Amino acid sequence: MKKSILIWTISAIVYLGVVIVGFKVYASMNPKSEEHLTHETTDQEEENKNHSHHDDENHSVNTISDVTPKVSYANGEITIELKDKNNNVPELEVSHEKYMHFIVVSSDLKEYHHFHPEKAGDGIYKQKVSLPGHSYQAFVDIKPKGFQYSVTPMEFHVGKANHEHEENDLVADKEFIKTINGQTVELITESFEVNKEITLNFDVKNAKPDPYLGALGHVVILDENGEQYIHVHPVADDKTVFETQFDKPGIYKLWAEFKFGDQVNVYPFVIEVKE
Repeated sequence: MKKSILIWTISAIVYLGVVIVGFKVYASMNPKSEEHLTHETTDQEEENKNHSHHDDENHSVNTISDVTPKVSYANGEITIELKDKNNNVPELEVSHEKYMHFIVVSSDLKEYHHFHPEKAGDGIYKQKVSLPGHSYQAFVDIKPKGFQYSVTPMEFHVGKANHEHEENDLVADKEFIKTINGQTVELITESFEVNKEITLNFDVKNAKPDPYLGALGHVVILDENGEQYIHVHPVADDKTVFETQFDKPGIYKLWAEFKFGDQVNVYPFVIEVKE
């Protein structure tokens, strides 16, 4: 009896030793496997952060989008179709009194439109507009419920035009004062520097804008390639002061929208952001 117990004990010790040796051999052949997995995850998270995109008052959002818009133009009408990552129709939240803010610019950044397309079916929105022959960039600015979303440029063409954004030759304005429909607005700021909070103070001469889409004004900014999109609102309900920042130096064009009576004036400015 004692002999069988001794044999069983020795067998258990030998088996345990084999397991320990086997684990050490596996670990030596696969060093830091768990650490490597964690490192990959961290790299992916860092990549997502580095590919941030400006949008609305929060300025920065992930480039990962769970909702994909499609934009097309035919017979004087723009059609926007929305589908989420599961190929379903996403539900939208109201943002500044509208479910959708739809920005269209011509490839030379000379033509600018801010639309609010009407719903025409499940996930389908339409906007009637007569656009001259050109290449355009469109930005679908929405807030889908329960999904991540990033505003990205989408190119579409009207007619046979095929003008590329990178061909633009924008020159920064020397004076930041514009008069549209008899109303003058001056952009006042200390400087335009990269990675610095920039205050855009719009002096509306001898007037006060009327509330427009839940604010006293709206500012949309694009880089000269029409790729980086920034949409900001005033810092307070009673001010025409905006705050934003720029990740990269370069030439940018901004459009400031202010409403006077029934008229919405759009004031374009070309700025240079320096290091």
